Amino acid sequence: MNLYKKIFHKKKILIYGMGKTGFSSYKYLRKNNQIFLYDDNKNIFNKKILKKLLLNKNKIHQSKFDFILISPGININNCDLKNYLKKNLKKIITDLDIFYSNHSKNMIITITGTNGKSTTAKLLNLILKDHKKDSRLCGNIGNPILSQKKISKKTLFVVEASSYQIAYSKLFKTNYAVILNISPDHLERHGSIENYVSAKFKLITNQSKKDFAYLNTEDKFLKKRIKKSKIFSKIINVKPKVNDNIKKKIVNPYFSSQGNRENLSFIFSISRKLNLQNKKIVNTINKFRGLKYRQQIVYNSSKITFINDSKATTFASTINILKSLKKVFWLVGGIGKLGDKFTLKKRECNNIRAYVFGKNKNFFIKQFKNKLPYYCFKDLKSAVKQVLKEINNSRDNLHKTVLFSPSAASFDSFKNFEERGEYFNFLLKKYKVKETINAIR
Repeated sequence: MNLYKKIFHKKKILIYGMGKTGFSSYKYLRKNNQIFLYDDNKNIFNKKILKKLLLNKNKIHQSKFDFILISPGININNCDLKNYLKKNLKKIITDLDIFYSNHSKNMIITITGTNGKSTTAKLLNLILKDHKKDSRLCGNIGNPILSQKKISKKTLFVVEASSYQIAYSKLFKTNYAVILNISPDHLERHGSIENYVSAKFKLITNQSKKDFAYLNTEDKFLKKRIKKSKIFSKIINVKPKVNDNIKKKIVNPYFSSQGNRENLSFIFSISRKLNLQNKKIVNTINKFRGLKYRQQIVYNSSKITFINDSKATTFASTINILKSLKKVFWLVGGIGKLGDKFTLKKRECNNIRAYVFGKNKNFFIKQFKNKLPYYCFKDLKSAVKQVLKEINNSRDNLHKTVLFSPSAASFDSFKNFEERGEYFNFLLKKYKVKETINAIR
């Protein structure tokens, strides 16, 4: 009998949060369990079958559940059922637990970190597929882990995992744990940087002797955690540098930024353990077009480059790309995150001009003061118009980069980073960016 039948069979389970993760969990569990549903947003229950399973708060408090499966979007410190969840912490599980209970014998590679998770997971999955492996990309990247079909013994999983998923998981284990980097993020949820690191590091502390953990042991946050933790798996120290001979063969401009090059160092390190071929790996890397709104090059020429990096929600996720560019028109703005700091020194900002958009300009002014020139605008539209005007009037021959990397959450003006990214691309089309480009040639 596998773990799933032993633990998650004929149970009474409440699923809290009915986004992609919640819905896939419902479909997976409904055959052999008694399922009930809840979401802070009642409008989401538009199907009759789901409405029948919807419980109100009073009914939930009166009921006894074996498990409470929460979606990653649920903040137990700020939700409708926060008091109930805090009383029942031991019953809280995630979709990762359900998955592992049924597929513990399959190879699992789990990637987390503050920045670069999606890009690294996507690229590794493509590399594995190019090596004819039955590799599945799933998790926080948008493909719920419980939505996977036709799984065989040879199927392996590349899982992108957020700190929210890992923090409340009870059973989940991974053969390969990858922590790319750590910088302050989601502190409003975790309460402190220590709690945030602990959530990520749980991937490693849950491993056994036969498993492997990949991380930069010199990362200041991880270094502390390693000393405090009881670790059974083999630690692989990944130095954030790609072999020079290999680097020469990588011609994809997407990997020109320091952050993306550091992601590659993890790719090559894992690939060596999996006996993958460098030639095939490099070929896949050079074909890789990146993910939407993650340092996405939307236009590139010898004179100018436009980059849509709407996914960037912290300074740390932007700084590495800023370091790799020469003359930057930086579009930045949104809701700054608790504990986030712009760490570049004044001498490192000589080539940067910041165009701050939105209502929260004071957060950015405090960070940029006495470091770099900045200009404030009421919204993204106004900022884009000004940048394009300045480029059009420029008389120098230096290569220019327009970097849309907000370094902040999107919720002041947009539903999510995707909507924000789409709007930036819309503005470029609206203001006929190609005509602007032609004017400076």
